[in-house]
Amino acid sequence: MVDDMIDTAGTLTAAGQTVLDAGAKHVYAAATHPVLSGSAYEKLTASGFEEIVVSDTIPLRPGAPANIRTLSCADLLTATIRGIFTDASVSDVFQGENQLF
Repeated sequence: MVDDMIDTAGTLTAAGQTVLDAGAKHVYAAATHPVLSGSAYEKLTASGFEEIVVSDTIPLRPGAPANIRTLSCADLLTATIRGIFTDASVSDVFQGENQLF
């Protein structure tokens, strides 16, 4: 499952449970922004997600569940900003992988 952000984790955990109830053996999630407010940590800890991958656009507070993995987007942002200020191709940051056609 992929989402732009995880805030309270209510929708994500409900969707994950629905997929598990339908017979999935493993469920994974990914989101760009880990807001993780309120009881999100508790919900994600109790969820059936094998792994939840998030970026480091928002720092995790202490005590994050063990099934959360954070990936850095620093290199991508650095290359993009450098490309903008040097009038280089920002598309080169994605090495041609961002082309739809």
